[in-house]
Amino acid sequence: MAAGGPRALPALLLLLAAAAARLYRPGQDPLAVLAAGSVRRALLNSSAAWVVQFYSSSCGHCIAFAPTWRALAGDVKEWESAIRVGVLDCGEEENYETCKEYGIHYYPTFRYFKAFTKQFTPGENYKGADRELQTVRQMMIDFLQNHSQEVRPPACPPLDPVLSSDITSLFDKSSHHYTAIVFESNSSYVGREVILDLVQYENIVVKRALDLDKPFLEKLGVTSVPSCYLVHPNGSHGLVNILKPLRSVFSSYLKSLPGVRKKLLLPLQLPVQENKEEKTEMKVWKEFDKSKLYMADLESGLHYLLRVELATHKTLEGAELKTFKDFVTVSAKLFPGRQPVVKLLETLQEWLVSLPLDKIPYDAILDLVNNKMRISGIFLTKKVQWVGCQGSRPELRGYTCSLWKLFHTLTVQAALQPKALLNTGLEDNPQAVLQVMRRYIQHFFGCKACAQHFEEMAKESMDAVKTLDGAVLWLWEKHNVVNSRLAGDLTEDPKFPKVQWPTPDICPACHEEIKGLHSWNEAQVLQFMKDHYNSKNILYKYTESQTDSSETEQGDPREMKDKSLPKNPSGNRENKIQDKENRPDSESKVLNKVIGNHGPVKDSGKGAAGSANLKEMKQAVSFLGIGFSNLDMSLCVILYVASSLFLMIMYFFFRVRSKRWKVKNYRSSV
Repeated sequence: MAAGGPRALPALLLLLAAAAARLYRPGQDPLAVLAAGSVRRALLNSSAAWVVQFYSSSCGHCIAFAPTWRALAGDVKEWESAIRVGVLDCGEEENYETCKEYGIHYYPTFRYFKAFTKQFTPGENYKGADRELQTVRQMMIDFLQNHSQEVRPPACPPLDPVLSSDITSLFDKSSHHYTAIVFESNSSYVGREVILDLVQYENIVVKRALDLDKPFLEKLGVTSVPSCYLVHPNGSHGLVNILKPLRSVFSSYLKSLPGVRKKLLLPLQLPVQENKEEKTEMKVWKEFDKSKLYMADLESGLHYLLRVELATHKTLEGAELKTFKDFVTVSAKLFPGRQPVVKLLETLQEWLVSLPLDKIPYDAILDLVNNKMRISGIFLTKKVQWVGCQGSRPELRGYTCSLWKLFHTLTVQAALQPKALLNTGLEDNPQAVLQVMRRYIQHFFGCKACAQHFEEMAKESMDAVKTLDGAVLWLWEKHNVVNSRLAGDLTEDPKFPKVQWPTPDICPACHEEIKGLHSWNEAQVLQFMKDHYNSKNILYKYTESQTDSSETEQGDPREMKDKSLPKNPSGNRENKIQDKENRPDSESKVLNKVIGNHGPVKDSGKGAAGSANLKEMKQAVSFLGIGFSNLDMSLCVILYVASSLFLMIMYFFFRVRSKRWKVKNYRSSV
């Protein structure tokens, strides 16, 4: 939770390779580092099967699991002609869409891909009892055995056990190679592991047999399993005397036999793609004040939440849709942000409330977030810009830090503005923000293990929260519990140690001693939280303005006036709740002007201009909920024009006929 800049870090430029942002290093780790430009070509029609870990560099559990996955890849490196190990970082911006296509909801996710796959497939989910190295390795073997004969990797030898008669036929016959038979029980994987360990070696063939034929085993002198029996090239045979019947011992012994050597194989190459490892990205360490809150962290967190984490769900329905609606409602009412961001949240909330649909496609939400309808005055940064949440390495802190800050901010704003949630259905619940956070983490947060830990804390004591101030303190207390649990963990940033927060240097009044033991002064902690996460304590340095975004290059020039806002650092949204409906037209026009990227919003403008603008937004985005594409809309326009022409023709046709009928009847009567 450390919120300040590290004393040990000077203000200097850090030269970071692009690959350093990942947990795995191409060319250095014994696995394939995949990306959006290479993953499909690597998996389609591959001569080897694949097991791929989809992870996020911002996921604490993924960081902790990286040494295990790296060790697994090294352990089965010699299997790669039959099955390969890969990784893909869903936390990298270039991979967002790819992970969405593969339906990755949580991190880490393991998927198996069969050899010689002709069409795109999301792969088969890992179904192991745990994620221990041995369990995953055994699942890899099961997956290889599940290949049909037609699509089995050519380099993968038979893994099924042989019969006693097959073994006897090998005796006393000359051959060009050794034949090793591993006798084992039906539940053992040692034989298959040794077979795959020797797959890249020549002049030796490894088979496995089960210990079912007891008389045959006695005849060969096999008294225990696993055991290794060796048939020499000259036909002689005998039991291998090994003190420890372990996979590594068997494999090492067989590799050391005279004449057994590794095959000269060409290294397996990934499809050629842009060599990002040769590129370097100059990143500037951002100096920051740890006693302040930075809007860049909050907006970057919203960007990642709406465009990356939410994107793993193609459609929102049921509990997920209800959770998202409540999250947007709470954010729209409480987020102390800049005018364009708050306007986006309010528009999104209005749209969600107005839709009578049981399910909403994520792409419709994304279209609104990206402002595809060119609604005036809406903007949310499309890149992360960590400041108070930056880490000493790119994979540390970042999004998880910003998510904590976001919900701390929302709980504090709810306590400072008790009427903010009126008429939302959430106003009578002091746990409203906490429950929204709880459900969001349960349904959407990528790190499943982290979500389980948070749910355990929520079940234990969240129901005891009875006031809005109590909600602020509950989240503060549980954040410190998490800090204590993760202190010294692999996910801890050495420059930002997991300490109990606030530290004495920024809140001395929060700390006391009672009978020589440290104690928190919760009244002072509450006041500190309300001051720290107050809109007046937010700095807007490093935030991206609309004029900085490439989106302005494509937008309507008439909207430029809404894209740079004047400074208003002391603004507060508290007055908005009281004066929202009574705002004069003239003030609405002022607020609809561009009020700059340096101040929080004071009012969203609900006068005549604001109402007209909102009406424009609702009309513009109403098509999104139906899921129409540009082609659909074009066809609708064509059909509309064709129908209009047809009706006009019919109208004139019957009009002419009517005139003729009148003339005819008039003459006959005369």
